Amino acid sequence: MAVPARTCGASRPDPARTALRWPSRGSRLGPGARRPAAGPPRPLALLLPPLLLLPLLAAPGASAYSFPQQHTMQHWARRLEQEIDGVMRIFGGVQQLREIYKDNRNLFEVQENEPQKLVEKVAGDIESLLDRKVQALKRLADAAETFQKAHRWQDNIKEEDIVYYDAKADAELDDPESEDVERGSKASTLRLDFVEDSNFKNKVNYSYTAVQIPTDIYKGSTVILNELNWTEALENVFMENRRQDPTLLWQVFGSATGVTRYYPATPWRAPKKIDLYDVRRRPWYIQGASSPKDMVIIVDVSGSVSGLTLKLMKTSVCEMLDTLSDDDYVNVASFNEKAQPVSCFTHLVQANVRNKKVFKEAVQGMVAKGTTGYKAGFEYAFDQLQNPNITRANCNKMIMMFTDGGEDRVQDVFEKYNWPNRTVRVFTFSVGQHNYDVTPLQWMACTNKGYYFEIPSIGAIRINTQEYLDVLGRPMVLAGKEAKQVQWTNVYEDALGLGMVVTGTLPVFNLTQDGPGEKKNQLILGVMGIDVALNDIKRLTPNYTLGANGYIFAIDLNGYVLLHPNLKPQTTNFREPVTLDFLDAELEDENKEEIRRSMIDGNKGHKQIRTLVKSLDERYIDEVTRNYTWVPIRSTNYSLGLVLPPYSTFYLQANLSDQILQVKLPISKLKDFEFLLPSSFESEGHVFIAPREYCKDLNASDNNTEFLKNFIELMEKVTPDSKQCNNFLLHNLILDTGITQQLVERVWRDQDLNTYSLLAVFATTDGGITRVFPNKAAEDWTENPEPFNASFYRRSLDNHGYVFKPPQQDALLRPLELENDTVGILVSTAVELSLGGRTLRPAVVGVKLDLEAWAEKFKVLASNRTHQDQPQKCGPNSHCEMDCEVNNEDLLCVLIDDGGFLVLSNQNHQWDQVGRFFSEVDANLMLALYNNSFYTRKESYDYQAACAPLPPGNLGAAPRGIFVPTIADFLNLAWWTSAAAWSLFQQLLYGLIYHSWFQADPAEAEGNPEVRESSCVMKQTQYYFGSVNASYNAIIDCGNCSRLFHAQRLINTNLLFVVAEKPLCSQCEAGRLLQKETHCPADGPEQCELVQRPRYRRGPHICFDYNATEDTSDCGRGASFPPSLGVLVSLQLLLLLGLPPRPQPQVHAHPSRRL
Repeated sequence: MAVPARTCGASRPDPARTALRWPSRGSRLGPGARRPAAGPPRPLALLLPPLLLLPLLAAPGASAYSFPQQHTMQHWARRLEQEIDGVMRIFGGVQQLREIYKDNRNLFEVQENEPQKLVEKVAGDIESLLDRKVQALKRLADAAETFQKAHRWQDNIKEEDIVYYDAKADAELDDPESEDVERGSKASTLRLDFVEDSNFKNKVNYSYTAVQIPTDIYKGSTVILNELNWTEALENVFMENRRQDPTLLWQVFGSATGVTRYYPATPWRAPKKIDLYDVRRRPWYIQGASSPKDMVIIVDVSGSVSGLTLKLMKTSVCEMLDTLSDDDYVNVASFNEKAQPVSCFTHLVQANVRNKKVFKEAVQGMVAKGTTGYKAGFEYAFDQLQNPNITRANCNKMIMMFTDGGEDRVQDVFEKYNWPNRTVRVFTFSVGQHNYDVTPLQWMACTNKGYYFEIPSIGAIRINTQEYLDVLGRPMVLAGKEAKQVQWTNVYEDALGLGMVVTGTLPVFNLTQDGPGEKKNQLILGVMGIDVALNDIKRLTPNYTLGANGYIFAIDLNGYVLLHPNLKPQTTNFREPVTLDFLDAELEDENKEEIRRSMIDGNKGHKQIRTLVKSLDERYIDEVTRNYTWVPIRSTNYSLGLVLPPYSTFYLQANLSDQILQVKLPISKLKDFEFLLPSSFESEGHVFIAPREYCKDLNASDNNTEFLKNFIELMEKVTPDSKQCNNFLLHNLILDTGITQQLVERVWRDQDLNTYSLLAVFATTDGGITRVFPNKAAEDWTENPEPFNASFYRRSLDNHGYVFKPPQQDALLRPLELENDTVGILVSTAVELSLGGRTLRPAVVGVKLDLEAWAEKFKVLASNRTHQDQPQKCGPNSHCEMDCEVNNEDLLCVLIDDGGFLVLSNQNHQWDQVGRFFSEVDANLMLALYNNSFYTRKESYDYQAACAPLPPGNLGAAPRGIFVPTIADFLNLAWWTSAAAWSLFQQLLYGLIYHSWFQADPAEAEGNPEVRESSCVMKQTQYYFGSVNASYNAIIDCGNCSRLFHAQRLINTNLLFVVAEKPLCSQCEAGRLLQKETHCPADGPEQCELVQRPRYRRGPHICFDYNATEDTSDCGRGASFPPSLGVLVSLQLLLLLGLPPRPQPQVHAHPSRRL
């Protein structure tokens, strides 16, 4: 049955399907044919009377020839199958290689992968690794609380009293416009020397900590100076932790004031643009500072909200969204007389990267009109939070209201929905410069356990949209030791260059007594964090004993992968976590959904499934059998899984002990090592070795010839029992070197490859050897020297029979250049061993076909020749069947592989298109094959892709981040007398510094300035063989342009043999099937549809959202920047002179933040 194609974010009928129809009255099947009933197409031979079949299939324009009968084409198919099988039996050497392995049985042992034991061991090793970090975290948190409690607050502290290493000092000294350079910083900043450290991928100093202070915080404020004073004592604890565990990476204290102190010291990686890094917005800090949140943001869009104020609100909402993590749920609505969601989301949705992006784009479309109706906004918000039928965080509940002011307190709404228990906190934000009475807004926050903030201008946005976390942290602080639990984060990109990491977090509480009544302090001091690099976790997993298609993976409570071979983000933005769901890392099906749910629930399990896997080059889909085994990693939020194909249950382990005992000399003196030397290549074939870490001192290189040279030089020095080498890898490599050399000796050396039009023969092994014969063929060998990363190798293991792999071509690139017979088609097959009832596949062998010679051979094999040298002749008065050789002007004959790529053709002009998706060669015929179920389509989405940035719009317009008044504004006296004038000037000032605040790209502002690509979603489409195994004829009905075709699978291969009439005209427009990746502008499948069926997840098992002793009296304050005539005049002069001033941002802290 035809399955409609899906587009990105939409589902609609495929118009291309209508191009294929069964014969109508005017078709060449004649008056005796009838349109079949609905259902799958049947072989044409079953639909027509046998006596009528042959004359009716006569092709017009070829009076002496008719379209070949089905049995004729089946005969051609058998000849093709026999020829391929014969060549592979002679040259592939599968049987001979089996015998070689058995003859060398004394040189290796067969080991077993026991899935349950293996996964439990790895889980235990990871648990031990993380537990060492947990102990270090606890020492740090306890010490920080002790140091802060003993610290005496100093009101008169001065900058020159504090000595520390400012991580941004070097960058600021290089910048003549730096704030410190302009003002002449009084702080005693240390100048340090650094040494390169490969563990940190950075230059570090182990004797000091470094301090990073956000750009919009004044370093000389009393709060910051006191913070620097007491946190200096952490330096010794950091160093002691490292002494106890030398594997520790970054140890960080993120303070609630914005100060970051980390160890070891290293210069800050400052971007070229303004540095917007603030530790309080890092994923690990947010997770450690509060429990999960259910948040509804409501935005006043009444007519009183002026253009500038509305812009401030939009930016504030976007900044607020950035304070949420994947454990949180959110919705955003606008309100005037009525309330409505700003996006397509009608309920709370997970605050993941893609959902937040939808919100941010939708917020930009808000328009101010109507009158203010607080009641509508709050009723909508409470209804959202009380909806029992949706997935939510079920912890902190809050409403964040952004408004320019109003007088209604909507007490009746709070009485109805929130009182007396006050389970929902209300935070109110007064946005813009105005003269409204803010008492109602303060009252709303104070009577609902929230907080009131003012955002008069850009400079207050970041500070005031994140300090609500202090309020949410109160119950956590008051809970004391119960809340002191380590949490582990999602995967994210380290800001200091470590790469992909996870972080263990632990909150740090203020233990001082607040006030004369010895009242317990309820402020969080900050969060301690210790990074663990993903590479360190990967080292605990088996690398090469699982085979090319076996792997370890791990997921968290959200179902996001921590470890997975497909976790390969092309771009990373360290502001956001890397959130790749397990079901997006693999091809989703019901079995995997069940496995994922069980892992999230912390269960153990084992399940064998049939599933689809994508090839490494992402061109093919294979249906395979896989064994999944999983266990939880204790004391963490993670679960570990192992995936093994049945053929990887066993593996070979070389046992060269006898040789090693005989040879006390370097490894280079071992038997078989000589066959790795380039001097042997001419007679034994060229050897590529997998670039693995055989020894610690082995220098890596992307050039395999150079890597082999480095390997040989090292082996001249290393003895077989050296502790610096991985004996498993080293001995297996030497074993496979000898095994493959014997294949050359027994099979390849005495064969004439030219007789069978072969460019090369080859063997590739699990041990890391790829031997290509003859030596000259290595010049054109383009496959990956690491077998486990070679697509042909992995596919051969997963498929029975012979796997054809044509050269890869892109439709946008020029066709293949057929020069010097160098273009070849790879044919490979796995070598299966049975040793003592244990089955394994340790190697793949194959040949490389000469494209041109085999294209000619293909014509002959698919012809009616009865003699080797003479094609069939047909007299003018006789009836003959067309064949692929004589009638190549009228008959198209092709071999297409299981991915739909052209392998061979009888059309000479198509030889340079070998390797292209067949729809690009003959769209009409490929569509017919698809519609007749020879092929099935699989669509998926790559959420880790990188795309070039879109060209900027509105060229020549003013910077979008700056409010530009209209002529009417300038002529309006009221505009000048309002506070908008001051806000404009202030915004211009910040705009000069922050470039385009409202629409600045965070990746450019904070991340690597050299990165020009951004993350995006790509839609991938692959085709694979459908359920049809039969051989049958069909017709592509297109009026007078109809075409007959025959298609048949070739046994024991991944090929489809297709014979078709060449199109006589192009009047029948057929839809073109697409296989290449396409960019999805809407970020993949429609998010609005996906949130209606959310994937299973679990939040953290602890929640701290209520404490009876919480003091809610501290519930609001203003944070305005008072206008000053002198400042206005100075600012205007600076603007006229074109001198961009630098601001002196303020620190806004709670009165009780005095430490």
